[in-house]
Amino acid sequence: MASPRSTAIKIVRKLRTGGHEAFFAGGCVRDILLRRKPRDYDVATSAHPDQVQNLFEHTVAVGKAFGVIRVRLDSHEIEVATFRTEGAYRDGRHPSFVRFATAREDAERRDFTINGLFYDPIRRVILDFVGGRVDLKNGLLRAIGKATERFREDQLRLLRCIRLAAQLGFRIDPATWRAVLRMAPRIRSVSAERIRDELTRLLLTPQANRGFRLLKESGLLKELLPEVEAMSGVAQPRAFHPEGDVFVHTLRVIRNLRKPNPQLAWSALLHDVGKPPTFEKAHVRGKIRIRFPDHARVGAGMAGKILRRLRFSAADRDAIVDVVSNHMTFKDVKAMRLSTLKRLLARSTFDDELALHRADCAASHGKLGNVRFLQRCRREFSQEEIRPVRLISGRDLIAMGLKPGPCFGEILRTIEEAQLDGKLQNREQALTFVRKIISSNHVLRNTAVP
Repeated sequence: MASPRSTAIKIVRKLRTGGHEAFFAGGCVRDILLRRKPRDYDVATSAHPDQVQNLFEHTVAVGKAFGVIRVRLDSHEIEVATFRTEGAYRDGRHPSFVRFATAREDAERRDFTINGLFYDPIRRVILDFVGGRVDLKNGLLRAIGKATERFREDQLRLLRCIRLAAQLGFRIDPATWRAVLRMAPRIRSVSAERIRDELTRLLLTPQANRGFRLLKESGLLKELLPEVEAMSGVAQPRAFHPEGDVFVHTLRVIRNLRKPNPQLAWSALLHDVGKPPTFEKAHVRGKIRIRFPDHARVGAGMAGKILRRLRFSAADRDAIVDVVSNHMTFKDVKAMRLSTLKRLLARSTFDDELALHRADCAASHGKLGNVRFLQRCRREFSQEEIRPVRLISGRDLIAMGLKPGPCFGEILRTIEEAQLDGKLQNREQALTFVRKIISSNHVLRNTAVP
């Protein structure tokens, strides 16, 4: 199977054969020069959309009015965009008009110099109209032209500036940084979905902790996630958190995650969001005691509101809220009843919860005994032990003479608890157990059908 790069080169060759200019463009060029593997390959060309569609058999006109066509070839889909320049942006995202232009004009309308480079994969030559190659060498993120104009065109670029600086480990050009500080409140005009996706990309970068420091310093965090901003300066008990305040701790947790998925990354960011509103400080026997009563439950409620605001899917929202809600449970795992421990291991979010607990401990006191205990339990318990087949059902209770009602759920839960504790092994034992429950409970005896 052809690689995305070889497919993109085929597309460039065919455009050239058709008499058009064509180059790799944007982030893939940046990544090639940094010796990183590009996420995808984009092609920029002098060919107009209709000409692109005439040259290739399988295309999708995703943004034909803006000169963008997706070409399907060799099981890959490559975005092919016509060189263009743009009119004023009226809504902070879409230009008032698009005019097809030269390669230089196309480079000059892009966001940052390191993203304004073109690469000729046939002759292996870089085309640099904006000084991007020098900035790339110097590790500098700089807006093309006037930074305020670039950010006014698309306010999401404010957030993308932070994400790229963190992702690449680059410094931000002073003039570009001043523009970010001045224009930070404008980020609120960007759609929740675009902000969510960009923040998720930031959270998944290895340097996400630096990214969130930059978000805070820039004023963007206050605009986007004031609940996370509120963690800064909230003290914690030094015996458990020698690393510092809640915000510092949260960034350390994010840094300690190992190849997180989006749900885990967001769970880490929000796991202690309930601490600022539950903060309590008291003098006990001459010492200051800091507590956060019920912060996991409060934080879960806050996380749900934040995730709804950012338009997360119901499934993602529920998973993240569950992890936030359950994260304090792990401190007590060694004292749990066997049935409670098995229920914990059976949770659909257990892997993320355990990964968060490991990062949480590593970011604070450093004690990982509970993590190792749970890893051992997961190896030792079979899936049948963790999620056993039900021994009896509601139909069995009806057959025993009980009237359907709330007691059914309670009885079945009691049976399941005993099963998970290893006290019940088969159906006959479960039925005998129910008979004992009925005989010892006068309410159940009176509701049983004679």
